[in-house]
Amino acid sequence: MAVTTAKWTLEDYHRMVETGLLEGRAVEFLHGEIVDMSPEGAPHAAASSDAGDYLSGLLGTRAQVRHAKPITIPTLTSEPEPDLAVVHRLGRAYRHRHPTPEDVFWLIEYAHTSLSKDLDEKKRLYADAGIPEYWVVNLRDSVLMIFRRPANGAYRFEQTLSQGKITPLAFSDVVVSVDMLL
Repeated sequence: MAVTTAKWTLEDYHRMVETGLLEGRAVEFLHGEIVDMSPEGAPHAAASSDAGDYLSGLLGTRAQVRHAKPITIPTLTSEPEPDLAVVHRLGRAYRHRHPTPEDVFWLIEYAHTSLSKDLDEKKRLYADAGIPEYWVVNLRDSVLMIFRRPANGAYRFEQTLSQGKITPLAFSDVVVSVDMLL
């Protein structure tokens, strides 16, 4: 007998959040399924927090850096919570909805125990959604992995850096120190 998994809609998921059903649970919503998130260790929490502050300083009022907040991908029935999302500043609009792929400049995940999930499932999800740029900070190997140019569910450009500088696609005049992210 085949087993079929029941999928939730975004509306179902939002109702669960609003009613407190998921209160105190570290979960995110991927492809219609509620998925447990890996707990953050001290290196993960400190590095992502420091990087968010650093990027906020570099970008100023040009973009908002959201720390571990959801983005909504309606076409893929998903609401992941990347460690950092660099998004358009839309003021009070985010009081009524989360950023969608059209609002995202780039996303950053910090990974140790979640590395395979971030390089597989989440990378495909973000590419399918058309997120133009996705960075993964691999805390195991102290490297920054950069993925760009999404097409057909994959990123067409990949680069790994352990030092140096990188310029995000959306801001050609902003230079990001890799060391400040690691």
